Amino acid sequence: MRAISLGSIVMAALIPLASMAADGASCTASATDKKLAGAAKNSFMKKCEKDAAATCEAAAVEKKIFGAAKNSFTKKCVKDAVGAAG
Repeated sequence: MRAISLGSIVMAALIPLASMAADGASCTASATDKKLAGAAKNSFMKKCEKDAAATCEAAAVEKKIFGAAKNSFTKKCVKDAVGAAG
């Protein structure tokens, strides 16, 4: 069995948000652009926030941020990726 490096996992997690960051679009903006509403919007937002949390956690590990600083970093990172509610 082949070992998967942590770097590969981090890169796989960063790809979805990297493309979002390149577009400058938050989850909320993407949902609006896609004209999502109701259950479709809720589902999209839930998945987007989950993906953002995973990516932000990976970024914290990569930057060697731990403890309370990691929690603060991750919370802000997810908030920025999700965007303003609307």
